[in-house]
Amino acid sequence: MQQSLIIIGMLAGGLGLFMLAVSMITDGLKSAAGHALRHLLGRWTRSPARGILTGLTITAIVQSSSAVTVATIGFVNAGLISMHKSLGIIYGANIGTTMTGWLVAIIGFKINVEAFALPMIGAGMLLRLAGGDSRRAHLGVALAGFGLFFIGIDVLKEAFDGLAETIDLGGYDVQGIAGVLMYAGIGFLMTVLTQSSSAAIAITLTAATGGLMGLEAAAAMVVGTNVGTTSTAALAVIGATANAKRVAAAHIIFNLVTGAVALSSLPLLFWLVQHAEKSMGMEIIPAVTLAMFHTVFNILGVLIIFPFNKYLARFLDRRFVTQEEIEGRPRFLDKTVAVSPVLAVNALALELSRITTVVRRMALEALSSEFDPSVRIRRDYIVARKLSGEVAKFISHLERGMLTEEVSEQLTKVLRTDQHLLACADQALEIARMQADVKEVSDEKINDGISHYRAEVASLLTMANPEQEDFSFSCCEAQLDQVQSAYDAIKAELLQAGAELRIPIPVMIDILEQNSRIRRIPRQMVKAMHHLSELSMITDMREIESDSEPGSDTEVEAVSLEESQS
Repeated sequence: MQQSLIIIGMLAGGLGLFMLAVSMITDGLKSAAGHALRHLLGRWTRSPARGILTGLTITAIVQSSSAVTVATIGFVNAGLISMHKSLGIIYGANIGTTMTGWLVAIIGFKINVEAFALPMIGAGMLLRLAGGDSRRAHLGVALAGFGLFFIGIDVLKEAFDGLAETIDLGGYDVQGIAGVLMYAGIGFLMTVLTQSSSAAIAITLTAATGGLMGLEAAAAMVVGTNVGTTSTAALAVIGATANAKRVAAAHIIFNLVTGAVALSSLPLLFWLVQHAEKSMGMEIIPAVTLAMFHTVFNILGVLIIFPFNKYLARFLDRRFVTQEEIEGRPRFLDKTVAVSPVLAVNALALELSRITTVVRRMALEALSSEFDPSVRIRRDYIVARKLSGEVAKFISHLERGMLTEEVSEQLTKVLRTDQHLLACADQALEIARMQADVKEVSDEKINDGISHYRAEVASLLTMANPEQEDFSFSCCEAQLDQVQSAYDAIKAELLQAGAELRIPIPVMIDILEQNSRIRRIPRQMVKAMHHLSELSMITDMREIESDSEPGSDTEVEAVSLEESQS
């Protein structure tokens, strides 16, 4: 009984040391690298093939496929890496995570822990203590983590050796499909419980080396641990963005396909691995055999799924579609209108009108919001940014030889309108964020002045709509003067209240800053409507010309535009 408790304690302690070591290695190297990880992922993923090499290399270094996957999700969300390229990183990260098995197999069972690991811990902690917050200190943490890594492996090895002596292990081998699935399930469960495939792999390899189970049983567990890593990705994206869910789905699909292939061809793969070991004259050690098996079936999984990379990316793009993604897709910009400058300018004007509607909605909600920015404001901001990106992309694809001086001037108006609208969106989002930080005041006169000021701004935003029949740019300019008058009045009142200590000075400053941001919205909106109304007037004139010249090319283009819009 006492021996069993000692063995259980050693298993728990060895596993704890190992997980602590992996955490120290990952955190230390990530902190020491600084922005290097972001730089590598951003610059070394120009193609899916290079993405595989990048994911493999970084995961092998930091010993955490989860860290690489999370960084990849961040880049996809930021638009710096496309979904197509991110898949390569996911594949490479799965191959890179097999490095843990090789460390356990080649180094973990062949070193003198006292002569190798303990000095690493000592040197690492010396660097940590002497380095302060420098990169050297983080490298010291990683170095100490590697030392603990090998100590944890040594403790697990001793624990499994003792377990093998106290338990009758005869017949511990995979028997049939049920046995394979059982051991794969155990590996999966171990990874889910520890949330570390590295820890599960280490346990499996040390158990097999200690004689606790047969090689094929351990191989099935290795496959299970590989599939178990999907649980981390699935948990990480609960409530996350659509792109995050797509990257996690790619990770899950790859591991499930790889696991299914490995389990269905387990005897063949195992025979190939053992034959390769004999051919290379390698010493037959269970841990080495399992590490090679782990690497082989992950590489095989990449070879199987990589030819279908484009189809997988398209499949994922159609999944987890959000409302902002649907609204953020252009309705009027496509290849059919890009062939004609006339159609292109018309289509751009229509798309700008859509952006205007979204930004106006954002601004009005920000003015009425009293607390944190609503989900609707954040979604509208994403939509406005997406549509703006599509406008810029469409203009960049227009053929330069077709652009006359007149068309170039119109495209300049398009870009200026777009920038003014984005400036409105930025201010609206920031105003909504500031709401929670601006404290309420009890002075009725100030509150009435703020309400009047916001009402004037809202009135301008409502009338600044060229699509309305009674739209008048001169009325917008007159209303802008009213906004300025209301702004000056509330500013003077706030300054006087602050000087008379009727409100705290910090509160006064916050309200002044918020009012200043609010004032920028109508100014930017009026500028945007000025350019957009000019574009609309040009469009109307062309429609009149096309009506007066039946059969002309312009009429045909206008008809084509109507058909494309419908």
